[in-house]
Amino acid sequence: MKYLKISVIFPLLFVLLIVTSCKTEEEKNETVVNENPMKQKTEQYINFELTSDISHLSDNQKKMLVLLFEAADICNDIYWTQAYGNKAELFNDTIDEYTKKFLEINYGPWERLNGNISFIKGIGEKPKGANFYPKDMTEEEFNALKDENKTSLYTLIKRDDDGQLKVVWYHEAYKEQTEKLADLLKQASELAEDKDFKNYLNLRAQSLLTDDYLAGDMAWMDMKNNAVDFVVGPIENYEDALFGYKAAHESFILIKDKVWSDKLTKYAAMLPDMQKALPVKAEYKKEIPGSNSDLGAYDVVYYAGDCNAGSKTIAINLPNDSRVHLKKGSRRLQLKNAMQAKFEKILLPISKVLIAEDQQKHITFDAFFENTMFHETAHGLGIKNLINDKNKTVDEALKEFNTTIEEGKADILGLFFVTKLHELGEFPEKDLMDNYVTFMAGIFRSVRFGVSSSHGKANMLRFYYFKDHNAFTKNPETGKYSVNFEKMKDAMNSLSEKILVIQGDGNYNEAKKWIEEKGKISEELQKDLDKVNAAGIPVDVIFDQGKEKLGL
Repeated sequence: MKYLKISVIFPLLFVLLIVTSCKTEEEKNETVVNENPMKQKTEQYINFELTSDISHLSDNQKKMLVLLFEAADICNDIYWTQAYGNKAELFNDTIDEYTKKFLEINYGPWERLNGNISFIKGIGEKPKGANFYPKDMTEEEFNALKDENKTSLYTLIKRDDDGQLKVVWYHEAYKEQTEKLADLLKQASELAEDKDFKNYLNLRAQSLLTDDYLAGDMAWMDMKNNAVDFVVGPIENYEDALFGYKAAHESFILIKDKVWSDKLTKYAAMLPDMQKALPVKAEYKKEIPGSNSDLGAYDVVYYAGDCNAGSKTIAINLPNDSRVHLKKGSRRLQLKNAMQAKFEKILLPISKVLIAEDQQKHITFDAFFENTMFHETAHGLGIKNLINDKNKTVDEALKEFNTTIEEGKADILGLFFVTKLHELGEFPEKDLMDNYVTFMAGIFRSVRFGVSSSHGKANMLRFYYFKDHNAFTKNPETGKYSVNFEKMKDAMNSLSEKILVIQGDGNYNEAKKWIEEKGKISEELQKDLDKVNAAGIPVDVIFDQGKEKLGL
């Protein structure tokens, strides 16, 4: 081998150093990104600590909280199995800290806020049915299965030893975890000081062991004065993108904010009047929603499972059972600390990028809080059973499109609700424009959740509907949006009618056509989102959470 002379090497090194040092800042940043794309992805989320003042709780209540944290962690483990399978397969010594963190954010190797694309080499597409069904199962094979429990929220579809499909109840599939979870709830009930909460915990424990949740849901509706609340079990069906049949495990631990909750109580009794006022023909609003609905404000101190995957919810509307809605209504819990985090860290910065400067004054936390609160209230409005088939529910008729249509309904009827209250003099000093402009900015926040999210698709449908009805204008020079109040109000009413009719008719084909045509991000909308991303605005929050944050 020949060697270059020293006199040649030094000039070459000098030139190399100059060239390297002359890289633009953009090129340097690009190099860093290329070296570790997982770091960039994790930094799209901003940390927020979940805590609350628990000084008013007794020693027994604090001991009870420790048990609830343990129970929530079991839900977390079950959800990993439902969303992916064997979690241990993904975590090994070769992955870096950012990949590990991103796996934990997404509960698997698919990026939830980016169309569920895989970010781990060799994994492939996410199964539409997650891990609720055999990955090789065909729709024809499922339809041929003769078992009335196959569409239950609380069953898995497995293969038997002969390769044939069979139905397995959750309490059998997750037997060891479920029994431990139920035992923890029973232990917690012994420490509960509120009799209704004690009753709920005992009934919920029994529900987990039988997969019959009605009694526990009814008991949850009866709770009014408990300082601590606990949501636990298989609840939402978003994870099942194949049929929308299967519920996924999740858990929230909540500390009640009594001051704010007292302010919200009066609106719960107004649901029947709001139902009568809906802008749709009488047959689509003839059901009478329960007026026992509970509106409350809470600090959330723990998210586990489904509710912690990808985007984080800032309000809860439960139970989902239409039988409970018709008899007792539902409870709408506003997660005040999580809501404040999203408003300050995400919504306000987005508004500075995309909302016209003269309307940015209308972006307020009070409006964001109200819009979210009445979104949850609006889930109780409308129709639960088809107008021409009382034995069939809306969610059964709309199948996999139900959650998108239902979230769209809650969004638009929430704005309708706050508008009606304003007209009735409930908010005499409020400028309703605050709610409308904040609502518009909220669309951009939620659209970032992507096409894999029911909430994201619902906001896309509404964005294009508003656009087609001139509810907003976009300045071609600044690229910023301005709300036209009267036209948005008209669009709000007509969109409400459109959704309520689809639901009441159980019009699967219309829902499918609408979502397939409009439930996607156009090139123009993507450019707007690119501006938001370029500004470094987080996509969502992730939580520093646990019993240690409460000093337990």
